[in-house]
Amino acid sequence: MNFKKPTPIQEQAIPIILSGRDLIGVAQTGTGKTAAFTLPVLDLIMDHPHAGFNQALILVPTRELAIQIDQAVEAYAYFTGTSSVAIYGGGDGKEFNREKNALTQGADIVIATPGRLISHINMGYVDFSKLRFLILDEADRMLDMGFMPDLMKIMRTVNPKRQTLLFSATMPGTVKKFAHSLTNNPELITIALSKPAEGVSQGVFIIQEEQKIPLLLRVLEDKKGLMTLIFCSTKQSVSKLYQKLRAKNFNVAQISSDLEQKDREEVMRSFRNRQVEMLVATDVLSRGIDIDGIELVINFDVPQDAEDYVHRIGRTARAQRTGEAITLVSGKEMYKYNRIEALIGREIPRLPMPAGLPPAAPAGAAAGGGARRPKSNRPEKTTEGTKPSGGQDRNRRRNRHKPKSGNKPGGESTPPRTDG
Repeated sequence: MNFKKPTPIQEQAIPIILSGRDLIGVAQTGTGKTAAFTLPVLDLIMDHPHAGFNQALILVPTRELAIQIDQAVEAYAYFTGTSSVAIYGGGDGKEFNREKNALTQGADIVIATPGRLISHINMGYVDFSKLRFLILDEADRMLDMGFMPDLMKIMRTVNPKRQTLLFSATMPGTVKKFAHSLTNNPELITIALSKPAEGVSQGVFIIQEEQKIPLLLRVLEDKKGLMTLIFCSTKQSVSKLYQKLRAKNFNVAQISSDLEQKDREEVMRSFRNRQVEMLVATDVLSRGIDIDGIELVINFDVPQDAEDYVHRIGRTARAQRTGEAITLVSGKEMYKYNRIEALIGREIPRLPMPAGLPPAAPAGAAAGGGARRPKSNRPEKTTEGTKPSGGQDRNRRRNRHKPKSGNKPGGESTPPRTDG
């Protein structure tokens, strides 16, 4: 497969896994985590080939990632005779029966989303009592998506003496506590946490909300021919933007949880094969999905979590390549954008508006209005007989008590307020 040199996470993880130790690996997307756990697990499975039971279980948050890891396992294991199956929702009864057969007949490696696996466990025929390896990939994402109850139910079915490998792009307190509850005296590897890949050229437009569509159309015209991934924060935004781009005759497709599984797979195939030039997506594609050759990532909406910015732009400049990431920021999104710059520890270069479009908002200004005043310069409002207090405390007081009529400091009359 033309692998010449291991990535840092592979170099550190593979010897630990081969030694039989539990592992917690923290590494950003695109660093080679899939091969880091798949290659040594395959090597260990080959010591006990055709065991007749499920030897490894890999849990992932999305069906796209399950399919991708299954394809990687098939490629790595091509000459080993090792069997694998991907188990995920969205298929028909025929798919469910295929998954059931793989579980009951002992496929060596099972790659599954938690919800779909729970459906099989509830049927009573899943036996993980001899499982040798439990791997959780994108653990932080699984917890973000609310899979904790499903994960805990799955944990009660697996061999307590298995080797556990947990990989995550971030390690907040909830993930850390969860990881240590599953593992036994684990080794910890941390690789380049939460920093964009060096090969990504980043830029940002600070604009009015109504400028987003005209600006995006101009950028896409200027970047025509590039393999482009456009992120929106909701599936409704994905649908609306997809329709607008289709109306302008762009070669575009969309992907979100609204699509049927077979349609999602067809869209992904078309994009990977470059039959589709650009793809509009939700964050379902921001984590762990490896699509070769993406040259441009556009954040049409600023992500809610700063970490997701790193994951989104990590879809380009993978495996030492270069790529470009452009973010469109309106006034109401400035607070989210400020958190991104704080996380990555640098200011993202501001881009000038293309010729013929209204000028972008000035640096340091909220796109919905004028320049932002420092918070310390904002005078605190007071009411007679009370001390100045923060905005949250004022709001709580207003909600608890109906204000009386009276005068503000300075003699300004305040009319009485009524409920409703």
